Amino acid sequence: MVAVAAAVAVAETVRPPAAYGVGIGWRPEIAGFVEALPGLRFAEVVAESVHAHDTLPPALQTLLERGVTVIPHGVRLSLGGAEAVDPARVEHFAAVASRLGAPLVSEHIAFVRAGGVEAGHLLPLPRSREAVDAVVANVRRVQQSLTVPIALEPIAALFDWPDDELTEAQFLTEILDRSGAMLLLDVANVYANARNRGTDPLELLDELPLDRVAYVHVAGGAEHQGLYHDTHTDAVPDEVLSLVAALCERHRPPALMLERDGDYPPADALATELDAIAKAAGYPAIT
Repeated sequence: MVAVAAAVAVAETVRPPAAYGVGIGWRPEIAGFVEALPGLRFAEVVAESVHAHDTLPPALQTLLERGVTVIPHGVRLSLGGAEAVDPARVEHFAAVASRLGAPLVSEHIAFVRAGGVEAGHLLPLPRSREAVDAVVANVRRVQQSLTVPIALEPIAALFDWPDDELTEAQFLTEILDRSGAMLLLDVANVYANARNRGTDPLELLDELPLDRVAYVHVAGGAEHQGLYHDTHTDAVPDEVLSLVAALCERHRPPALMLERDGDYPPADALATELDAIAKAAGYPAIT
């Protein structure tokens, strides 16, 4: 409990302010576009793509020199796995955070490996108390190596495990409460899950502890064979922008980040997406 209390205290002192506005995920393919954004205050980089002890890519280094906050976002820690997190991966994660001077880090509430087998994908957890215990134990292991707080992101899932013991809001809230972690809320994931389950995404927003939100992901998707996929390669739909606006009505406008992970459109299309997110949140345009 002492470690959890300390994590909460640290989180309260370094929570990214609303002044971070709208950011974007830094990717090598769009590095020039990101580097040239005049109003950019923060960006996110996949932690596993950064070599903590080597020279950073010039475009990423330029962002740091401009004072842009860069947050490492992990994809391979497997926080929801039954096995303990890999110490080498945790060490790299912490080293990247230190190298970037990041105020926090983020990872997913998911698992990516089991029995020594790497899935190569973020896989959903059963919403059980046993799964809560596993996530909390692994988050605490990671926190021991960090000097900054961690924000946890619920993923988009195409299915739910049978016989879930907890609702999604109960599952997430218990993990956050017991670990002292912050919440990385992905409104695109909220939309995707609600659409595939036939539920109202606003109900989840009303049940989540929005005061724990560190920042927010916004992304696009597409329907395929009756299911909506969180692709990160399609434009952000109007329904997700409406969720951004609804979130900002419920809680002070958070830092919002556009996620694109492939099939990158021309620069003017990316700029239009960023400005649409800013408009939905009531922020000034950054392009």
